[in-house]
Amino acid sequence: MSKYQAILFDLDGTLLPMELEGFARAYFGALAHELRDFGIPTEALIKAIWGGTKAMMKNDGVRLNADVFWDSFTTATGVARADVEPRCDRFYTTGFHAARTATRDNPLAREAVRIAHEKADKVVLATNPLFPMQGQETRMGWLGLTPADFDLVTCYSTDRFCKPNPAYFADVCRRIGVAPSACLMIGNDDREDMHCARAAGMDAYLVTDCRIPCAEQPWDGPQGTFAEMVEMLKSL
Repeated sequence: MSKYQAILFDLDGTLLPMELEGFARAYFGALAHELRDFGIPTEALIKAIWGGTKAMMKNDGVRLNADVFWDSFTTATGVARADVEPRCDRFYTTGFHAARTATRDNPLAREAVRIAHEKADKVVLATNPLFPMQGQETRMGWLGLTPADFDLVTCYSTDRFCKPNPAYFADVCRRIGVAPSACLMIGNDDREDMHCARAAGMDAYLVTDCRIPCAEQPWDGPQGTFAEMVEMLKSL
C-alpha cells in the first residue's frame, strides 16, 4: 500500500501540456472579444485581469479569491461585478476553448489520475485557484477529465490562498482531512509547486516536460518526464 493518503496534481503544464505565453495570448484575446460591448479597451482589460490576479496571489485568507479579484477588477474598470461576472462565467464554458490551441493532448493524463486513485484515498486537482470552476472544468475537459475524477478541485470561488503561499496547500489538507506529510504533490513549477508544497510539509515530484524553473532555487528533488512520473506512481 502506498505511503500517501493523498496525491495532488497541478493542471497547467503538468496534466495539461501547454505553451504558457501562447495560452495567455489566446485567453486574453478571446476574453476581450467576449467583453467588447462593455467598452473596456483591450489593454486596460488585460491590465485589470493581471491586477486582479496579482491581488489573489497576495490573498491572506480573509476573503475568497473571487472577492479579491472582483474588487480589484471593478476598481480598475468601473464595471460592476454583477454585470460582468455572468458574462465571464459564460465565457469559460464557450470562448475559453480558443486557448486550447496553445495546449497539447496528453494521453497519459487520465491514466495518471486513475493510478493515483489506486494508490491514495484522495486525489486532488491542485491547480492555482485563479479561475472560476467553469474555467477549471473546461481545461480538464480538454484531457477527458471532469471534476468527478477528483475528490477536490481548487478554484477562486472556494479558495482563500494561491500558490506559492504554503497556506494554499495547508488549506487543501484541512479540507480533505489529510496531514501534509501524507501527501504527494505533482507539478511542473519549481517554485509554485515544488518548493511551496515542500514548505507545507508535503513530498513533491517535478514533471519536467513543461517545467517552469526557478533560477534562484532550482528544484533538486525527485523529477522526471510525465511518462516517468506515471511509472513512479505505479511503483508506490
